[in-house]
This record gives sequence, structure tokens and C-alpha cells, in this order.
Amino acid sequence: MLKLKDYNVAYGQSRVINDMNLEIGEGEIVALVGRNGMGKTTLLKSLIGMVPHQSGSIMLGGEEIGLMESHQRVASGIGFVPQGRMIFSTMTVTENIITGLTTTGEKKIPEDLYDLFPVLKEMGKRRGGNLSGGQQQQLAIARALASRPKLLILDEPTEGIQPSIIREMVHTLRRIRDERGLSILVSEQVLSFALDVSDRVMVIEKGDIVHQEPSATADQKKIAAYLSV
Repeated sequence: MLKLKDYNVAYGQSRVINDMNLEIGEGEIVALVGRNGMGKTTLLKSLIGMVPHQSGSIMLGGEEIGLMESHQRVASGIGFVPQGRMIFSTMTVTENIITGLTTTGEKKIPEDLYDLFPVLKEMGKRRGGNLSGGQQQQLAIARALASRPKLLILDEPTEGIQPSIIREMVHTLRRIRDERGLSILVSEQVLSFALDVSDRVMVIEKGDIVHQEPSATADQKKIAAYLSV
């Protein structure tokens, strides 16, 4: 579903992602872990087009999207849930989700989104800024899913979320994958969540993928060593 080849991202003269080669299969959930400042967020922002890449290839479902603008990448099949959720706080829940429909041409919010997140239907007229952190995360995911992506990208989805909601999020993301058949790339600091939710875990360090293995049999001590300061 996603393939990066010799992929580089830089801020000015400072290279952040170094000749990265990465593949995510159809229907696969991959967790990207690493310490702060190792390139996780930069990589994800570059995939959606918020940060330009310097060189290399980025293929989505066999289509080169590296020269596309962000809105074109969304139309091609990338859904993005940024760090901090970034919902529209003064807009209602319903209005927030509708903003995700712009690339599909649909006028009505699909009912299957409310099957996933029933609380959003109950709170449809409430302003996004008045929701709890967990509810805002559900709203951000629903907004991204409204564009009917092939690949869903989430940056630090557990940030500021209470433990009970984090456990629920594991179930929800796996359900989204199973019911919609999409691929998911999630950047995460909480190793237990990353391993629980994903099929494969990758460690990024100074812009390189330095370790990866199946999550079900992952050596947690080895991965934790990469994450320790």
C-alpha cells in the first residue's frame, strides 16, 4: 500500500530522513516508535505533504504521489490524524466530520462512522472544543475516515488520553482495519500500545529505520533500549 524508496526529507541543510526504504502492506498495521527528535513526526508530515521531501519515491497503492499537494494526497487515499488532534474547536462535531467529505463528493456523513463512534452522533451539535481528549481523538479519526482513505496515518494518538481510552483505541483501530480493509501507520511513544495495536513495529533513530520485527513476537527489552535516553 505504501512504499518509500531512497526517501529523504530535510529542513534546509539539515537532513531529517535519510535514504529511507519502507513498505507497508495492504491491511497491515505498522507502529513507528522512537525517541523525541528522531524523525517520526517529520516523516508523517512529509507523507501527507505538509513537509516537502527532498528526493526519493513515495508510492501509494502503486501511484507516485511525491509531487502532489496535500489535498491531492488525501484524494488519492491518505487520511491523516495529526499530533494534538487539531480538530476545529469552534465548529460542531458534525461540521468537523463534514470537512472530511470534501474529497469524496458525499454530502451526508456515512452511518458506518457513527457505528464506530456512536458518541459522535449523540454529540453532533456540541462544539469540538468542548469534548474530552478521548472524544476529540475519536472525532479526528472519524474526520480522517470520512475521506475514505486507503492508508490511515496517526501521529501520537495516545497523547493526553487516559489509559482506559487507550485500551479502547487498540480495539477501534483494529476494527477499522478489519472492516474497511485499509492500512494503518501509527507513530507512538507508548510501547505497550504500539505492540498491542500493530502487526509490525519499526524503530526510527536519526532518520533511519534501525530495527523492525513482528509485534506478536517482538523483543520488548531490545526495543525499549532504543527508546531509553
